[in-house]
Amino acid sequence: MDLCVDGVDLQVATAGRGGDLAPIVFLHGFGSTKEDYADIVHQPGLAGRPFLAYDAPGFGETSCADLSKVSMPFLVSTARAVLDDLGVTRFHVVGHSMGGLTALLLAHEDPTRVLRFVNIEGNLAPEDCFLSRQIVTHAGEDFFDGLVERTRHAPSSSNALFAASLRHKARPGGVRGILESLVDLSDHGDLMSKFLSLPLPRMFMYGAQNSSLSYLTKLEANGVELAEIPRSGHFPMYANPVAMWDRIAAFLS
Repeated sequence: MDLCVDGVDLQVATAGRGGDLAPIVFLHGFGSTKEDYADIVHQPGLAGRPFLAYDAPGFGETSCADLSKVSMPFLVSTARAVLDDLGVTRFHVVGHSMGGLTALLLAHEDPTRVLRFVNIEGNLAPEDCFLSRQIVTHAGEDFFDGLVERTRHAPSSSNALFAASLRHKARPGGVRGILESLVDLSDHGDLMSKFLSLPLPRMFMYGAQNSSLSYLTKLEANGVELAEIPRSGHFPMYANPVAMWDRIAAFLS
């Protein structure tokens, strides 16, 4: 797709299929791509469901004329532009990490467009910046290479797998703007209130290794369905995709 977002020319790489039902829109996380969700076509519980996935600016096969303009607000503007260009008025959304925050901000702008929201460890509080806050704590070094190596040796499931492809999937020129704005929103964006106030069915999915997140009981008490994925950390699509897809299919059905 050829788009111009906030004065920046984009060629957005997409994957998807059509159909009569409202589509499922997938928004990938930092350092990932649309292929995180390509296996939807192999899920019996989602057979024939229309969907859309795309590479966010700064990642995968999408090209961006000015990576210095990429930030969380820019990613939200891009999502809105993609949906508008395709004529998608109502949709289900599944967002992971950075993509979960993108989905939250998009839904907060106009909740009438979103039917159901699966938030896979999208940022809701300062404690969620375990990776992104390194842009602050390790500011005085070759940040991108250091980020790859620190992630590779982190103990949680699938971190080494994620780190191995990070240099191929992420453009270094877009990293700082995304991570700095992500940390700022997590610290000051009142994200929890935004999520809890959405007038639509919501699921918060998390890996069992992250079951210590302090706000899980608050989410459940406010009507959010919790989905703990066993034998998984921050990346259930890598560590335990079968359980992830089963929970997504059940919720969206």
